[in-house]
Amino acid sequence: MKRTILIHPDPRLKKVCAPVSDLTDALRTLADDMLETMYDAPGIGLAAPQIGVLERLIVLDCVKEEGETPRPLIMFNPQVIASSEETNVYEEGCLSIPDQYAEVTRPKVVDVTWMDEKGNQRQETFDGLWATCVQHEIDHLNGKLFIDYLKPLKRQMITRKMQKLKRERARA
Repeated sequence: MKRTILIHPDPRLKKVCAPVSDLTDALRTLADDMLETMYDAPGIGLAAPQIGVLERLIVLDCVKEEGETPRPLIMFNPQVIASSEETNVYEEGCLSIPDQYAEVTRPKVVDVTWMDEKGNQRQETFDGLWATCVQHEIDHLNGKLFIDYLKPLKRQMITRKMQKLKRERARA
């Protein structure tokens, strides 16, 4: 089932999420709903707080090439355990901040641990776009948005655009 994506500014997007202690069928369903919502948006990542659920759950799939096999990942309690000193700059966007993009510098390579939808502990090294995406989504779990990396003036400008967008949508 497709969920509604919260638009910045929303206080739930600035909250630190609680760890998932017990993997339930409801959480597995939520993860499937999040993947459906992300693909429909369309996006390459979505964090639970973006749909108003304050738990440590993200989904991502950075396979964007036409004809390539999708690689959806569901991550409960994801955590970066190591990151490279070498950095990458990507123009990031966010489903909670539609049509706004800015360059963000992050570690180029990260090692991440998480629990999958079957309850197994997993660990993987991510590089390039995958590394950027997983870091962006984990930031959401800590109440941080990509615009928090920007200079205050640019951040305020984007926030004002989002406030205007929310007013326009409320009127429609």
